[in-house]
Formats: sequence, C-alpha cells, structure tokens
Amino acid sequence: MDALVTSKIPGVRKLFSGKVRDVYSADKEHLIIISTDRISAFDHVFPNGIPGKGVILNGISNRWFSSIKFIKNHIVETDYRNFPAPFCNHPEQVADRAVLVRKAQRIDFECVARGYLIGSGWKDYLDTGEVCGIRLPAGLSLSQELPAPLFTPATKAKSGHDVNISIEVMRKKLGTDVADRLGELTLQIYEYAREKLKKSGILLADTKFEFGYIGNEIVLIDEILTPDSSRFWDAGEYAVGSSPVSFDKQFLRDYLETTPWDKNSPPPPLPEEIIEKTRAKYEEIRQRIFTAQ
Repeated sequence: MDALVTSKIPGVRKLFSGKVRDVYSADKEHLIIISTDRISAFDHVFPNGIPGKGVILNGISNRWFSSIKFIKNHIVETDYRNFPAPFCNHPEQVADRAVLVRKAQRIDFECVARGYLIGSGWKDYLDTGEVCGIRLPAGLSLSQELPAPLFTPATKAKSGHDVNISIEVMRKKLGTDVADRLGELTLQIYEYAREKLKKSGILLADTKFEFGYIGNEIVLIDEILTPDSSRFWDAGEYAVGSSPVSFDKQFLRDYLETTPWDKNSPPPPLPEEIIEKTRAKYEEIRQRIFTAQ
C-alpha cells in the first residue's frame, strides 16, 4: 500500500493544506476534507507518510461524530459515491478518507480537556502550580488523574505550537457566555468519550476540539478523538509517576529523539520499520475505539 502524501483533484483548486488534511470547496455551502497519510512531529511534516493513516483517522472521527448526539457537527456525507463531481470520480483519493461538510465560521481557539497531568499541563504545573491559570493542589505527580477534568483553551497557531491561555483571555475575546458554553461542551464530550473508552481499557488523558458557527449555532468541526488530537493510554500499563504507554505519535517522537536530526532542518525520511510500527499503533487504537462504541 502506498501512502497518499498529497491529494490533487483535477479541475478543482485546493483551498488549504494542513499537516494532515487537504481542503477543497465543493460548492458555496460545502467543503470536501481529505485526510492524507502525512505525519508530523515537532512541527515538521515528514516526506514519507504512514500508509492508510488518513483512512484510520477519518474512520475514528466519523464514528465519534455519529455517536455524539448532544451537539451538532458539520458532517453531511461520508460515502464518497454521494460526493459531488469531480470528487466522486476519484475513489483512489477520497474513498474512506474524505468527508463532505458544511462550511462553518471557525472559532479560533483550541478547546482542550485534560483529565490527567501530562504534557504542557505538567510543565506549567511544575513552573507555577497552575494549568492555564487554574490552581491545582500541591504534590501532584506526573500523569496523575486530576481531581476533576479541566477545560484549558489555547490559541490556534498557523505554525508551531498552540499557546495555552486562561479562560479569562478567551472570555475577553469571545464573551463570557460563548467561552463558558465552549468549556461546558468540551468537558461534556470529554466525559462521554472517557466513559466509553474505559470499556476497551483505554484512558483518555486529554483531547482537543474545534468548534464553529453555522448560522448562529455552535457546532463541532474538524476531527474528534483521534490519535492526532488526543492522548490515549493503555489502562493496563498506566502508573502514576511515569509517562504511560500511549497510542499516538509519541512512539515516533521517541524514535526521533534517538536520531541526529536537529528538529529545525527539513526532516529526514522515516525508516520502513518505524512507518510500520507507527501504523500498527494507529490501527490498534482504531480497533479498540470501535470496540468501545
């Protein structure tokens, strides 16, 4: 199987290429979003992708979109045979890896839910005793479950890392009612997914969502609860005080730390062994998520 590193639909202009997704206009009200097999780490996209990764991500995201009923989302169609032309004529680029969605006015904040103390939250806690301005009890350990899940927004960066902010910054930008509603929705989705995943022995450490407006209504957009947007841990190997085994790109990051690549120059091609092992991680979490649904 070859990796789809970039898409090109004849006769249609690509609107945007992100680290993983290519976005096209379908008509005045709809977009086609294609999940490619690109993979990134340390803010760089690697020249060779992970074959089938986009199909896995798209399938996971669509499964969650279809199961979450308490907020609307932007999905219109997931079967490429029902896409408008010319997209429906290119199954090699869209089958099982693309969606037809309603255009939405994106709200330019990442909405992050944290259930455990890890990643940038752990670094903030060590420095300040807080995470995004929220004071936490003293003496917490790496990867420890938090007393209650936290909503910790971040600003969306066009390149590089998103920047953690306090809810007060978000309230000043969006208004208190909207910011607080986004916080409520973020934690509601997180808690719903966390309980589902426990059935498959998976801990949802943290995750991030994007929201937008369609008309005056807030809807869920982009991707949800995939290994690219979430930190999934194996409950059977979880231990407080250590960085748990995860089903995301951490395996790739760990490998890259052993190489001479400086994380600033263009990244080197990934070895075949690393590609295969990374794909296996994605496939395993897909199977376990589907079991939990």
